[in-house]
Amino acid sequence: MTLEVSPAAPFWFLRHGETDWNARGLSQGNVDIPLNTVGWAQAERAAKALVEVATGPRAIATIVASPLSRARNTAEAVSAKLGLPLEIDEGLREVSFGVQEGQEMGGWFDDWVEGKLTPEGGESFEQLRQRTVAALNRALARPGPVLVVAHGALWRAFRSVAGLPANVRTPNALPLWVTPPPAGETAWHFEPAELPAL
Repeated sequence: MTLEVSPAAPFWFLRHGETDWNARGLSQGNVDIPLNTVGWAQAERAAKALVEVATGPRAIATIVASPLSRARNTAEAVSAKLGLPLEIDEGLREVSFGVQEGQEMGGWFDDWVEGKLTPEGGESFEQLRQRTVAALNRALARPGPVLVVAHGALWRAFRSVAGLPANVRTPNALPLWVTPPPAGETAWHFEPAELPAL
């Protein structure tokens, strides 16, 4: 199946701030693990950075987030700073890792990204790819630029559709300015925002 992000519009992406399970290297999936103290600070720092850099043609018009609290709370920090309402899209929730939720990230994760393994009770990487594209298409149909606040595995799914290496970790709470492929290219581009020290 060919998957395409359409409209191919620039947008902001922000992975949620850190949780205790992030810090311990555990797979979260659909378990609703809250932000830890570092994560709350990261969310506030990302919000302050976006006030500074999301200006002119990059000025955020719409914020759409995953319903899981670690993403929703990160989005709420930005929403409060920018004075914009927050919309929730169930399609942006993190992938279900089934029996691997709460377990250490390991070789199984690489096999999952490569489509060789789907944990019992979990979603396949292809299922996540389809859900991610559908959710991004809904988000990008809203007034833009849109800020999408979601999760690491979901971002990997986008990368795989966007002509980029999929299995690359995205830092917590680092705003990324994402732009469609320029003429003659096939890969989307992204530019990380500069963050002040915590």
